[in-house]
Amino acid sequence: MSWFFCYLAFVMAKKTPLNGPEDFLKGKSEYTLALYGHFISEFEKIGIIKIESTKTMIGISNSNKRIAWVTQLGKNFIHVVFPFKQAYSDNLCFQKVAEVPGQNQVNHHFRMLYKEDVNKEVITFMKLAFKEEK
Repeated sequence: MSWFFCYLAFVMAKKTPLNGPEDFLKGKSEYTLALYGHFISEFEKIGIIKIESTKTMIGISNSNKRIAWVTQLGKNFIHVVFPFKQAYSDNLCFQKVAEVPGQNQVNHHFRMLYKEDVNKEVITFMKLAFKEEK
């Protein structure tokens, strides 16, 4: 069993609320937890990340800024938003690329259904997000 699942079992066994990323993982399917764990593990291969929660989503940060948001944990998928300063429309991994009105930000929406969805192209964008403005 990986460290992630050991930690998750420990967290979910606690009786007190944590108000952290773990709260978003409670009650999710094993499949979704495996996708989330794989995505986080792949990001950790790129560099040191910090995982924090807001009221509605999980934020992933490098040492300077938020580099991705896990906005949905479905029964068989996770949805991640990468905020970039420019649109990267020529790709096969993002289902939506949209400017944020009034900001110098373009959100790139990635839906992960299988571990294999974190392919070379996605890893390239994960590295770009990690290094942008580092």
